[in-house]
Amino acid sequence: MNEHQKELILYRLEQADESLQSAELLLRNDKHRPSVNRSYYAMFYAVLALLVTENYSISKHSGVISVFDREYIKKGIFDKNLSKWLHESFDLRQRADYTEMFSVSKERAEEIMKNAGLFVMELRNFLKL
Repeated sequence: MNEHQKELILYRLEQADESLQSAELLLRNDKHRPSVNRSYYAMFYAVLALLVTENYSISKHSGVISVFDREYIKKGIFDKNLSKWLHESFDLRQRADYTEMFSVSKERAEEIMKNAGLFVMELRNFLKL
């Protein structure tokens, strides 16, 4: 891993941490929909950090998720629960952001945020940063 890659990985992990912090603040203020958004983005940024190690440059969310599943879940590098959590949060984020009159329960937002924290921690541990 070269210095530029390491800097980019650290930047993406910082984005993941900031997103988790934002999710928690939003949840504490009963903003469940935007909390789900930030929880999902924490996972998304963590996957982007991971993909830097493979020199992937993908910007579409579906592409990032697909590569994560293909390269890390199907090969057994990460537990299948991580894929499940990523897909669930992506789907819920999509509905929360784009569906009219859609609400998210506090319990569901808490679950998504908890899973996002575990997800980011797993990827950070794998990256050893």
